Parts: sequence; structure tokens; C-alpha cells
Amino acid sequence: MSYGVISHKLKFRQITAQIMQNFHGQEQDQLRHDWSESEVIELFNSPLNDLVFSAQSCFRQFFDPNSIQLSTLLNIKSGGCPEDCAYCPQSIRYETGVDAEPLMNIDEVIKAAQEAKQHGASRFCMGAAWRSPKDRDLEKVIEMVKAVKELDMETCATLGMLNDDQALRLKQAGLDYYNHNLDSSPEFYSKIISTRTYEDRLKTLEAVRLAGMNVCCGGIVGMGESIQDRACMLIILANMPKHPESVPINLLVKVNGTPLQNIATPDVFEIVRMIAVARIMMPASYVRLSAGRTEMSDEAQALCFLAGANSIFYGEKLLTTGNPELIQDQKLFDRLGLKSAH
Repeated sequence: MSYGVISHKLKFRQITAQIMQNFHGQEQDQLRHDWSESEVIELFNSPLNDLVFSAQSCFRQFFDPNSIQLSTLLNIKSGGCPEDCAYCPQSIRYETGVDAEPLMNIDEVIKAAQEAKQHGASRFCMGAAWRSPKDRDLEKVIEMVKAVKELDMETCATLGMLNDDQALRLKQAGLDYYNHNLDSSPEFYSKIISTRTYEDRLKTLEAVRLAGMNVCCGGIVGMGESIQDRACMLIILANMPKHPESVPINLLVKVNGTPLQNIATPDVFEIVRMIAVARIMMPASYVRLSAGRTEMSDEAQALCFLAGANSIFYGEKLLTTGNPELIQDQKLFDRLGLKSAH
């Protein structure tokens, strides 16, 4: 064995020992917010068995490892988005076969939420393909939020950029979570989006926090980004004054007509590592195995749950792309001994 390998393993074990010392008996307000790039890169490059062991150990400090949160995402307004996000089939700039549609009516939303609850979902998320909502549209979404809350479900929305007043109005309506992903590092972000700045996204997250809502924020693996880009995004999230309560990790879903349609698919262990590192850095947050599950085998998903993922989107559709069907998911959970978290 070379000195370099020995040195690498010793360094990782030192980091792991420090992580476990930090997390022993900690409360959520004592979590770390001072991660360095070199430290996080070391986690990404560590032996997979060691990494997953550390992630699972951190996971058990805050969650039941055999419990999984089931969320359903409903696309309440699809297509016609003016943004140029290179991964998104809802952009008006790309020929993807996704047509612009009007905002759903409230009765359709209530019916979808009722069905989601009957199938075990505890959180109902509503997504709209907007750059930012107009006030007249926001009023309609507010009524949807109120109606879903009456079903005794957690509510989440992703509607694009928000200003302070819009965020406050959603909070007052009862919205529990707002999703606004950073997608990647600031450096790589400019290669996939030009119509919205990284600072725009951070301002929306700040507005959500100021309003008192929970933050749902994560990114995408498989757009051609580097390990450094992935590490940088997680550092930005974990070094915030308060960690996002929900961290979705998406595997790029390649859609014909988008600029990323022919990009190489990452090795499945890359998303396992992403989840494990996110779990170690933000152990009290829900880490959601989000878009791209259709492309993953049952065994790959099981590895992601072992690495610390404890939330999924549950249902037949994830915005405009497929999602594993309910029965398939239920069978997998039974085989793994996972139960729904409420």
C-alpha cells in the first residue's frame, strides 16, 4: 500500500472522528456551518464504505433510518417558462413537446391532494413554470395552499422567484415549505442558465427565510459539473445560518430538445456519494432522492436510502417527467422494510 493511500485513509478517519464528536448529543442549532472546500472534497473522494458508514451514523442521530417521507408534486402550471435553464423541458426556448398550459383550477388541485394523501403522501408540493408569479396568479395559489392545508397535509410550492411581500403572503396562507434550488455552484451555474443570476436565487431564499417558511433547496447531478461544483453547492447550503429543512438531490433527466439531451449519464455511485455528503453536512435535514429515480434500479435506490436519503416524490409524474409508479415504490419499501413517515 502506498503512503498516499495510507495518508488519505488517515485523513478521512480524522474527519470522520471529528464529525462524530461534533454530532454526539447535538441539538439542531449546534450543527456545523463552517465547512471548507478541502474538507468536503475529502469526503467526496473517500472510500464508499467509509463514506456511507459516516453518513448512516450521522443520519441515526436525527432520524429513524427505516422511515421515509412521501411527498407528491403536482404541476399546477406547465410549460411556457421564459427562462433558459438548459435542463428544463418547460422552457419556451426549447422544442420538447411540452405545451404551455394555464393554471389548474382549485378543484383539480384539491382532488389531486386528496388522492395523494390516500396513497400515503404527507406533503403536497405545487409547481408552476414561472420566472416569478404575478400577483393575480399568486392569489389563486394562496387559495390552493389554504385548501390543501385543510386536508391536514404539509404544503410546499415552487413558483420561481419571490419578493419579500410574496413570500410573506404565502407564509400567512399556511405554506410550510418553499422550493428554490441552487442547481449547482455559482461558477457552473452560468454555463446552464443565463436568464437568472445566482444572486437572484439567493435573494429568493432570503425572502423565504425572512417570511418564516421552511427552505427546500438542493441541486442536480449529471449536468457535466465537477466534484468541486457539487462540493461548492453543498457548502453554500450547509454554511447558511440555518440549514435548509429539505435538500432535494436530483439526477438529471435528459429530455430531447434541451441542450443537455446528449450529455453523459453519471455513474450511479456519484449520486450515492452526493446524498451521503449532503447527509453528513446537513444531518437534521430531509435529503430527498428526487428527479431521476425512473432511471435508477431498485438496488441503486436502496443504496441512496442507506446513504441517508429519507424523502422521495411519490407518484406517477414529477412535473413533466416520469416517476416510479406507486405500486412499484410500495413493493420496494416492503422489501427494504421502510415505512412512511407522518
